[in-house]
Amino acid sequence: MHSENTTISLYQNPIPPQIETDMEELYQHRYASYLQLQVYEHITENTRTYVASRNGKTSVALIFRLEADRACVLNEQMWIAEEEIERFVHHVFDVFPNVNVVSFPVIRADIRRLSFPHQQFHSTQDIVLGLPRSIEEYMARLGKSTRNYLKRYLNKFKRDHPSFQFQVFAGEEIQEADVRAIIALNKARMHGRNKTSYIDDEEERRMLTLLKLRGFVGVVTANGRVCAGTINYRFGNNYFLQVLSHDPCFDEYGLGTLCCYLTICECIARQGTEYHFLWGQYEYKYRLLGVQRDLDHLAVYRTRMQMLRHLPMVLRIAREGCNYSARSWLLNKARRKDDTSIASTLIFHLVNGLRDAKHAAARLMHREHGIADGLPAPRERQ
Repeated sequence: MHSENTTISLYQNPIPPQIETDMEELYQHRYASYLQLQVYEHITENTRTYVASRNGKTSVALIFRLEADRACVLNEQMWIAEEEIERFVHHVFDVFPNVNVVSFPVIRADIRRLSFPHQQFHSTQDIVLGLPRSIEEYMARLGKSTRNYLKRYLNKFKRDHPSFQFQVFAGEEIQEADVRAIIALNKARMHGRNKTSYIDDEEERRMLTLLKLRGFVGVVTANGRVCAGTINYRFGNNYFLQVLSHDPCFDEYGLGTLCCYLTICECIARQGTEYHFLWGQYEYKYRLLGVQRDLDHLAVYRTRMQMLRHLPMVLRIAREGCNYSARSWLLNKARRKDDTSIASTLIFHLVNGLRDAKHAAARLMHREHGIADGLPAPRERQ
C-alpha cells in the first residue's frame, strides 16, 4: 500500500530477516526489538508486523497481536511520531474491520491531535543515563557527595580485599556460571526481604538465550568468588540493565552501587550512547545521573461509540494512569526529602508495599493466563 510517498507492508510470520535488523537499528531498544519478543515467545499466529517505508528505508516497524476486537502493539518504549501513529491506526482499522481498539501499552509519544478518540496516561518509567564521551567527563558530572562515596568505598573494598577484580563479558564470552551466581545473589537478597524473585527456571533459560546474542555482564570477584554483578543487554549503541545484585556480606561497601558504576564506566569506554536502568525509582539510579522518562499507555478507539462499549477498559486505563502518577509523585517527593514527616514516611512505605503485593499477584496471573485486556505485563524492578 502507498500513501503520501510512504509504502506500507503488512506481514504475518515469519517476517523478512531484514525487518528484524531494521527494527534494531531504528529503535535501538531491547523492548522494541523482534529478538526480545521472539525469545520471550510473544510471536504467535495472531501477530502481524506493520512496516512503513520511505524511499526504500524503514521508518516504522510495529509488531501487534490481534485479540478479539483489539490490536495490541507488542514492541514497547520506542518513540513514535504522532503522524506515524495516525497512519498505523488508520491502516489497522481499514484492513481489520473487526478491530475497534488499538492499544500501545508502553510508548513514548507526544500526542496533540488524533482523528480518533483516544486516551493517554503515564503507565511506567524508564530511567536513562545519557552516556558522556569519557569516564572523566562522567565523574565530573556526578555530584560531589557521589564522587566521594564511590572513591571512598571502592578504595576501602580494594584495601580490604586485594584480590578484587571487575570484569565484563559480552555475548559468547559470557559464562553461565557467572550469570547463575548473579541470579543466586538476587534471589538471596529478595528472600532476605521476604520477597520472591521473578527469575524462575524459565526466565533464567530465556535470559541465557538472550545473553548469548546481546548480553553484557559485569562481574565483581573477591577471594575467588562472585560477590556482585550486573546482567545487561546491548541493542544498537544502548545498554539495558536487567539484574543488579551483590552479596549482603558486603553491604558496608555499597557494593551494588559500585558494581553498577563500574558497569557504566565500561559502557562509556565502549562508546555507548545510553544506559537504561529501566523501571523502579531507586535512589542509586538518580545518584548515578539517571533521568526519568515517563512512558504512556495509549489506547485509540475506532469511534466514540466503541469507546463507550469498552468503558470498563477505559476506566481501568484511567485508574491505572492516575494511580501511577500519584505514586510517582509521592516517591519523587520522598526521594527529594521535601517532606520528612512520619506520615509521609509511612505513606511512602505503604505505597511500596502495595506496589510489591500488586506486582506479585499480577505476575502470578500473567504466568497463568498471559497478557490480557491489552494492558502491559507486570515487570520486576532491579
